[in-house]
Amino acid sequence: MSVTIHVPSVLRRYTGEAATLERPDAATVGASLDALARTHPDLYRAICDETGTVRRHVNVFVNNTSIRDADSLATRISPGDVLTIMPAVSGG
Repeated sequence: MSVTIHVPSVLRRYTGEAATLERPDAATVGASLDALARTHPDLYRAICDETGTVRRHVNVFVNNTSIRDADSLATRISPGDVLTIMPAVSGG
C-alpha cells in the first residue's frame, strides 16, 4: 500500500491530468514531496519554493490535518494515508 496524493484540477496540467498520484515508501511529507520532485518536477515547483519549503499560498494536508498544524515537512505519513494539495483560491 502506498500514500495517495490528491492533485487539484488547477495543478493537473503538471501530472498529465491525473487527479491522484501514488507514492510508495515515504516516511514523511518531505520525503514524499522529494520523490514528487523527481517524477513531476513542475508540480513540485508549484508546491514548493526554491528552498524546498511549501509555498505560503499552498496548503498540504495529511488526511484531515494541515502539515502547518503538525510537523510541517517532517510530518510522518504511513501507507494508506492521503496527502491533499490545496492551493489558495482568491477572487473578488
